[in-house]
Amino acid sequence: MSLQTSLPTSDADSALREHLAQSRFNMVEQQVRTWDVLDYRVLDVLHAMSRERFVLPEHQKLAYADVELPILAGNMSNKLFKPVLDGRLLQSLALTGSEDILEIGTGSGFTTACLAKLGRFVTTLELDAQLLAQAQLRFAEQNLFNIKALCADALSFRAEHQYDVVVVGAAVADLPAQLWNWLAPHGRAFVVRGASPVMEAVLLSGSAAAPVLKSLFETDLPYLQGCAPKPAAFKI
Repeated sequence: MSLQTSLPTSDADSALREHLAQSRFNMVEQQVRTWDVLDYRVLDVLHAMSRERFVLPEHQKLAYADVELPILAGNMSNKLFKPVLDGRLLQSLALTGSEDILEIGTGSGFTTACLAKLGRFVTTLELDAQLLAQAQLRFAEQNLFNIKALCADALSFRAEHQYDVVVVGAAVADLPAQLWNWLAPHGRAFVVRGASPVMEAVLLSGSAAAPVLKSLFETDLPYLQGCAPKPAAFKI
C-alpha cells in the first residue's frame, strides 16, 4: 500500500494544502519576481489567489508550475496562462483599484479574478458557455462579486460605456478596430499581436488616429476567434 493511500483523508488534505502553499510561494518568488515583476500589489494578489481552484482537479499539484495547463476536460485549445505571463500582464496595467476593466476571453477565470482584486469592476466576455459557467462558480467560491461575466463574441460586443482598461486574453494578428470603441480616451489596453511563434505583448493607449504602443515582452498565445491571420491567396 502506498503512503498516500494509507494516510487518513485529513492528513492527505493537510499535506496537499502544505504542498500548494509552498508551491504558491515558490511560484511568486522564483518564477514571477525573477521576471522583474516587482509591483507589491500584484505579488500580494498572486500570493493570495488559490490558483489550484482554476485548473482541472487532476492538475492541482501542477497549478503553480511554469507550464500552461488545460482548463476544460478534453479540450487542449484553452489553457491557463503561465504564472509569469499573468504577473507581467497585471504589472503592465499599473492598476490602482479605481479602474473599470473589460476582459476579452475569461478562460479559467484566474486572470479575471486577479483583475477583480486589483481594479474596481471587471466585465469579462467568454464565447464558450461551458468555460464561462465554470469560471462563474470559481468567482463565487472566491467571494468575488465585482465581476460581470457575459457569454458573448467580443467582435460583435457593443459596450454600454467605455473602459479604463481593456485586457485581450488571446492573440490578434492585427489590432481589432473595435478596441477603440471599448477603450476610454484616457485608457490603456493589454494586447498580444503578431504571428506565432514570436508574438509581441504591447500596452496600447491614445486613439485610433494616433495610437501609442509600448512594447512589453515576447510570448506566444492562441488567436482570438476571428483574429487569426488571413490565409495567403494562392496564385498559379
